[in-house]
Amino acid sequence: MTAAKANKPFNLFQFIHGYVYGRWPYLYIGIGKGDHPIAKRMMPLFALFSRVFPTKNNKTSQHAIDFASHTIADTYHGKAIPLQTARELVMVNQPIHKPDLEHVIPYTTARAIILENPDHIVVIDCPCRVAKEEHCSPVDVCLIVGEPFASFVHEHQPEKSRWITPQEAVKILEEEDTRGHVHHAFFKEAMLGRFYAICNCCSCCCGAMKAHHNHIPMLASSGYIAEINHDLCSGCGTCHEYCQFSALGFDENYYTVVDYELCMGCGVCVSKCPTDAIQLFAEPSKGIPLEISNLL
Repeated sequence: MTAAKANKPFNLFQFIHGYVYGRWPYLYIGIGKGDHPIAKRMMPLFALFSRVFPTKNNKTSQHAIDFASHTIADTYHGKAIPLQTARELVMVNQPIHKPDLEHVIPYTTARAIILENPDHIVVIDCPCRVAKEEHCSPVDVCLIVGEPFASFVHEHQPEKSRWITPQEAVKILEEEDTRGHVHHAFFKEAMLGRFYAICNCCSCCCGAMKAHHNHIPMLASSGYIAEINHDLCSGCGTCHEYCQFSALGFDENYYTVVDYELCMGCGVCVSKCPTDAIQLFAEPSKGIPLEISNLL
């Protein structure tokens, strides 16, 4: 509550929205993905609520509940980050105050990184995975970073979350990277308009990735692109199996090629190549990388 009041543009709808999201994330995300059985019954109620408490951007907008529209991307989105960037985010040992990163996070809202107590990290069971009857394992892979978010989530989800050290967070990130899951830094307007979590995402469970594959732009590129050294590529196709964005294929000579439109520069394929034929390179047309050294 105190943090919301300190964030002056934060209105009543955003406060209630953020509280519901943080207090009941499994219900919220289960309904948002359409996996929860009461999802269809709740939508008319959310539509009414949205009209009673209009957002500051559009008084008739229903983007808070309409997961089929593109406007949701402005209020809730993730930026793909390579493993090294994810490591750095959970190992930050000083506060970060970057309130407007429009060049790094290409959305009109929710693009601030204001890390208070960055070593306060909670791991929570992934709401996207838990919402599915058959889901990827393990489920305790979502990292809530910094205050007031970490304490709030743990207070209200004590059975599905636990405090961890930055070193334990790195271990989770590395294990998820080994499984081929993509690291995303997530931002949400109702979470004070800023970064609050690192999720380790798979296309079969993650709501944001499903939206992305349905052409709803909820995910931003890392700012990198994967490139293949054909002198080293054996054409084994191992990397294809791990690409969550379906960006890898074969050319007529059975060398791996990258679809640059689809590639999000997550870096998962890099560690999966047995011949070290893949590297990430910065690609200005895909945005600016989230580099912690620059933020500091």
